[in-house]
Amino acid sequence: MRRGALLRLAVYPVCFLGLVLGIGACSHGSADSSTSSAAPATSTGEAQSKPEPAPPPEQTGGFDGAAAYDYTAKLVSFGPRPPGSDAIHKTQDYILGQLKSFGCPVDVDDFHASTRVGELMMKNIVVKIPGTGRGIILLMTHYDTVRIPDFVGANDAGSSTGLMMEVARVLCAKKEQGPDAVWIAFVDGEEAQEVVNGVAQWSDSDSLFGSRELAASMELSGDLKRIKAVLLADMVGAKDLNIRQDPGSTQWLNNLVWKVAARLGYASVFIASSNGGVEDDHTAFLRHNVPAADITEFPNFAYWHTTQDTMDKLSPKSLAISGHVFLESVKELQATHH
Repeated sequence: MRRGALLRLAVYPVCFLGLVLGIGACSHGSADSSTSSAAPATSTGEAQSKPEPAPPPEQTGGFDGAAAYDYTAKLVSFGPRPPGSDAIHKTQDYILGQLKSFGCPVDVDDFHASTRVGELMMKNIVVKIPGTGRGIILLMTHYDTVRIPDFVGANDAGSSTGLMMEVARVLCAKKEQGPDAVWIAFVDGEEAQEVVNGVAQWSDSDSLFGSRELAASMELSGDLKRIKAVLLADMVGAKDLNIRQDPGSTQWLNNLVWKVAARLGYASVFIASSNGGVEDDHTAFLRHNVPAADITEFPNFAYWHTTQDTMDKLSPKSLAISGHVFLESVKELQATHH
C-alpha cells in the first residue's frame, strides 16, 4: 500500500527533508519508506510481552482469534513470501489445503505478471460462497510479502491472511447463506516488486498485481457489476490495534463498518478519524467505481516494512476484534440495499 503525498509531508518531515536534499525517497503503502529500512527502537519488555489472549469465539460471532493467530504463525514460519519464491508456493499450498478442509468452494487463477524484476507467476485464490441472489460481497487480503531481505510480514500481510482464513472457516460452515454471495479473495502481488536499498519502489504499474487481475477478470465475466461492496483487510492484528478510516474509501461503507464496530464495543480500536489516505488492493475496485473500503492499521504500525514485523507484535485479541467486525459487517451488508 502507499499513502498520499500530503500526509507524508505532514507526518513524516524527515522523509520530506530527505526528498528536498536528494538523499532519500518515500514510497509504498505505509507512511514513508525512508524510515522502513531501520526498525524503530523498542524496549525489551515490549518485545517479550505476551500477547493478550483472544476472547472465546462465542463472544466474537464464532470467530476464533487464537486460530487466526495460529494460521498467521504458520504463514510466518515459511519465511519471506515474495511472489515466485519457494515460500510463497508453500503459502499457497497451505491456504488452499486449509480452505478445502473447511469445505470451502475455491477457484484458483494462475497468471503472469510483468514486474520491474521480470515476469513472475502469481496466483489468486478465491473462495466463492453462493448466496440466494445475484449480489456479491467481496472480502480481500493479500498474502505476499515485500521483497526486503528477512522480512516475514507477520502483520503485513500475515495477520489479514490468517484473519480471512478464519472468516472463511466460519462462513463456509454456515448451512444457510444470505441473499448475497460472499467471495473471499487471497490475492498475490500487492507489494511493489522493485526494492532499492531496502525501500520498495511503489508505482501504479509495479503494485496491486493480484487485485488488478481480479478486478479485470470479474469485469470480463460480468461479475464486477454484481459486487455490492468490497472489504479489504491489511495489517489488522497488532497489539494495541488502532484502525482509522481511509478517506479514499467509499464513505457509506466506512460508515457501516465503523457503526458496526461501535455497536460491538470496539470504538477505541476502530477510531472515527482519518488515516490520511491509502493506496491498497481496494484501489483496483474503486477505479471501476465499485464501493470499497480498506480496513488497515496503516500508517500507525511502527514496524511496517521492517524485519521487526514479527509474531511478537501481534495479538490474538486484536485478530478476534477485527474478525468479529468483518463477520458482523457482512451480516449488515446482507441486510443493506445500495
